[in-house]
Amino acid sequence: MIRLAILGTGNMAQQHVHSLKEIAGVRLAACCDVDQARVQAFAQQNNVPRAYTDVAALLDAGGLDAVSIVAADAAHKDLALRAARHGLHILCEKPLATNAAEANVMVQAVRAAKVVNMVNFSYRASAALYQARELVAAGALGELRHVEASYLQGWLTRTVWRTKQPISPGALWRMSAAQSNGDLGDLGVHILDFMTFVAGAPRELSCQMTSLPKGLPGNKYKGVLLDANDSFVASLRFANGALGVVHSSRWATGQSNSIRLRVYGTAGALIVDLDSAWNKLQLCCGNDMQAGRWRTLRCPKVPNIYQRFIRSVRTHTLDKPDFEDGWRIQCYLDACLAAAARGRAVRV
Repeated sequence: MIRLAILGTGNMAQQHVHSLKEIAGVRLAACCDVDQARVQAFAQQNNVPRAYTDVAALLDAGGLDAVSIVAADAAHKDLALRAARHGLHILCEKPLATNAAEANVMVQAVRAAKVVNMVNFSYRASAALYQARELVAAGALGELRHVEASYLQGWLTRTVWRTKQPISPGALWRMSAAQSNGDLGDLGVHILDFMTFVAGAPRELSCQMTSLPKGLPGNKYKGVLLDANDSFVASLRFANGALGVVHSSRWATGQSNSIRLRVYGTAGALIVDLDSAWNKLQLCCGNDMQAGRWRTLRCPKVPNIYQRFIRSVRTHTLDKPDFEDGWRIQCYLDACLAAAARGRAVRV
């Protein structure tokens, strides 16, 4: 039996509970949140026996094997370091930290503690993404020439100033530069991992981002300035000179959660479109190249992040994506912020 605690009981925590409860031999032993009413409601709803508002008290009480960190980004480092000191295995929400320096401290801590550590890059549960990575690594597309990736949502076009409904706390902190890295930190972290998992690491990148008016007086809601970036576009150069573009926006009208990757090489091309399917990709190579014909490739199923994490805890083996992967993506996020501030490309 793997005894696990949920640290942070906001909206995303429910997804962790749902996924973990589907795995045999996992028991949700405790939960913690600074909001007493919220953590008690969460514990009652999910039959969690112990609820805390103080993480130190939870950890000191013992009786745990692992934690799932689902708190706000700024809390990830402290919670992970505390859990590592107690010898607990850690699944952490993305982004791993608020900057690469913090993420590196977390990497060193879990290495020293020798605990299983993983980051919830949830879209790696796509079988098509793994197949795309294998095709590129095997040289099926030849030498890469161009890569394009996008992550589009449209919820800013239909939120409070349109519907007159309150902004949820989970959405509000994502819109504040004081509390998050905005669209870049929320969606960019996923799409940068999605792209580089298949195409490899970029050598340099440039970036532009913006925060557009929300239609509220002073661009504030309940005293919170809504100034976090809500769209970004980054151009990348890979080691072989190939170019890539990755972009994301919360203003993509009509889009709920649209993720797409297109990879073009000298011997073929592929498309992964999660709106269409998580277990299929489109492939154009070989004799199909000259005619521009595409065929659908069905991909073998892969375990999701929760299944891989619990398997790793049970077998005491490390799996991916781990904290080092989270640190690497955080380096890309930091580079995007630096490039946008300087108005020029930066090396990664």
